[in-house]
Amino acid sequence: MKNLGLGYYIFFTIILFSTISFAQEQEQEQMLILEDSIQVNHFNLGVKLGIPNLIGGSAEIVLPVFGNRIAPFIDYSGFNLDTDELETEFAYLEYGANIYFNQKGNGFFIGLGRAQFDTDLTFYDLDFSDGQQSTSGDASTAFNFNTANLKLGIKTGGTIYFHFEVGYGFGDIPDTIDFTATADGITESFSEELPPIPGLSSGGILIGTVGFGVSF
Repeated sequence: MKNLGLGYYIFFTIILFSTISFAQEQEQEQMLILEDSIQVNHFNLGVKLGIPNLIGGSAEIVLPVFGNRIAPFIDYSGFNLDTDELETEFAYLEYGANIYFNQKGNGFFIGLGRAQFDTDLTFYDLDFSDGQQSTSGDASTAFNFNTANLKLGIKTGGTIYFHFEVGYGFGDIPDTIDFTATADGITESFSEELPPIPGLSSGGILIGTVGFGVSF
């Protein structure tokens, strides 16, 4: 009976260790299958439209760290618009990182970034009057500000992606616009209050963009 009991315990121990080893192997196989099932496109190139960037290009790199959750990005918009009465130079630059909630580099994310907004305007053939006589001339101004941006967004997966984000840019927005006017060879400077602009205040600006692009 003693020999039988000892053999029983040896047999039970072998079965126990075999079961544990088999379970560990199954768990490792499942982890490998799960990792293989997560297809991550690390590079995203696209176009963004909205406020305050208007329209421009966007680039993002999903880093293979922290479960593919960190993605540095850069957005840029810039164009010139010239007419007989107005010349506009616009530039918007934003850079930062998106933090994704999942391990696929898509879905919901929080965006943190810094942005620089620069606009130069030149008005031609303006009428100036001092109450006694009037003359025509030109006037130019620059409206610039920087913000720290906090956004919440979502990006679809696949080779062709769509993108949507909303947030707020915190910054010190000027409440006046400084002009430099030139008429009859005389140059003068003056300021005007910034007209009401939806989404813009002295403390920052609302952000809302949509976009699409290619992931690879």
